[in-house]
Amino acid sequence: MDSKERLQNIFKQFPTVGSRTAGRFVYHLIKQPKEKIDELILAIQELKSKVKLCQMCFNPFEVSTTDPSMVLCQICANQNRNKSLLCIVEKEADLLSIENTRKFTGLYFILGGTVEILKEEYLKHLRIEQLKNRLRGNNFTEIIVALNPTPEGKTTSVLVEGIIKEALPNFSGKITHLAKGIPVGGEMEYADEETLGSALDGRK
Repeated sequence: MDSKERLQNIFKQFPTVGSRTAGRFVYHLIKQPKEKIDELILAIQELKSKVKLCQMCFNPFEVSTTDPSMVLCQICANQNRNKSLLCIVEKEADLLSIENTRKFTGLYFILGGTVEILKEEYLKHLRIEQLKNRLRGNNFTEIIVALNPTPEGKTTSVLVEGIIKEALPNFSGKITHLAKGIPVGGEMEYADEETLGSALDGRK
C-alpha cells in the first residue's frame, strides 16, 4: 500500500466520507504547498493537545491556557444552568443544535451513538455505565431523551428509558421526548433552529 492509499483509507474512516471523497482529499493535499501541509499538521496536533472531553457530559471543549486543569465544559461549569433538567443526545452536533435554539437551559449527556435493531455489538460504543453514574446522585426533575427520529434512534430511546429506570428505580420526575416536527428519518444536526426549538418546546 503506497502513501496515497494509506491516507485515503484514513479519510474513509471519517463520517460520511466515501472512497471518491477520500480520494479528492488526498489529491487536494498533494497540490498544496508544504506550508499548508505543516499548518494542517499543527492544527491536528493542537486539537489533540488542547481539546478534551467534559467529565460530566462528554462534550469536547478546549482547555483554557489560564486553567489547564479544567475538567468541565463551559455548559456544565455554568452555575446558571438548570441542574434539574438533563437532555440525552446521540452526538456532539446534536448538543450544539439544541444549544443554538437558546430554548434549553439545562444540562446534557452525550451518549456517543445509537444501536441497531438486534445488533448488540453496538452497545459497547455507548456510554451506558457513564450515563448510569450521571443519573445517580442528581436531583433531575425531567430527563429529555432527545435522539434522532430514525429507526436506530427509536431503538436506542427504548434502551435509554430502560437505563433510566434501572439507575433511578424511584424516579418521580418526567421522561420526555422531542415532539414531532423533525422529519422521520431525519437528524437534529440538519434541522433548522425554529423546527428544533418547536420540537423542544412541545416535548412530552
